[in-house]
Amino acid sequence: MLHLRLIIPADRTKAVISAIESTVGTTHLVVLPGAAREPLGDVVLCDVAREAGDELLNELRGLGIEEDGSIAVENIDLSLSRRAEAAEEEAPGEAADAVLWEQLTEATHEESTLTFTYVAFMILATMIAACGVVLDNAILIVGAMAVGPEFGPLAGVCTGVVQRRPRLALRSLGALLIGFALAIVATTVFSLGMDAIGQFNAEMLEQPRPNTGFIWRPDPLSFVVSLLAGMAGVLSLTSAKSGALVGVAISVTTVPAGANAAVALGYGDFAQMWGSAEQLLLNLCGIMLAGVLTLYGQKALWRTQRGRWARRPKT
Repeated sequence: MLHLRLIIPADRTKAVISAIESTVGTTHLVVLPGAAREPLGDVVLCDVAREAGDELLNELRGLGIEEDGSIAVENIDLSLSRRAEAAEEEAPGEAADAVLWEQLTEATHEESTLTFTYVAFMILATMIAACGVVLDNAILIVGAMAVGPEFGPLAGVCTGVVQRRPRLALRSLGALLIGFALAIVATTVFSLGMDAIGQFNAEMLEQPRPNTGFIWRPDPLSFVVSLLAGMAGVLSLTSAKSGALVGVAISVTTVPAGANAAVALGYGDFAQMWGSAEQLLLNLCGIMLAGVLTLYGQKALWRTQRGRWARRPKT
């Protein structure tokens, strides 16, 4: 269930209440006339089944509530109410399959903004991965994958394409490319500094690396894994199962590929550098392709479920 807190101009309260009451899957409606002070208006509270949330939010936006008032949505972790159970049963489809597109857009907008924190995490993750590739240490590689924040912008690109929001897609793509560019430059400098103090050397990069050599040798399996990871990552975002993102992060070689390219660039090993760049590009494209297709598939699935619900016999 979702909890909605609305601040509504008084002249639109009746229309909002009508929209809530006509939406299947809503309950616990509370109206507080004149309770809001900034902005001035009425406060309306209600709970809605996740399956009906996107439909209700679209109706509220159609009334211009977000322009002159406020729409706040929270996930309800626990609701002990028979009426809430009945509302969830009345709503079409299954909660796990429902996508709150506004929530997804907002989440990806925040995660795909080029901020100091985002760039810092990207640089630190790439530097950790650089230590991993030079030492042929799989543990460091996995740690760097978990630290890397690149899935936020990747999800932003997918959401922007599917929702036809070019500004979101371009901003996310910009954050992704600039983040990786800055991380590779910083890691190249870092690797040269480590070489200067005797911690890195060219032989360490050139020697056989059974644990990390795959990073700069892309193959068809790399693309397959990136497709699977992209699907899993998008599903984890749309279903609010954020814990799955950790598994997604450590299944694709984006940050490690950038790190290997940076170290190879510092030592002038252009074969490894271009191989790593190809691996990085292959993974990024695979994740974005899978993410877009997954979101389109979820849209189609939801339309099908709603159509079946609308055609079911009324009791």
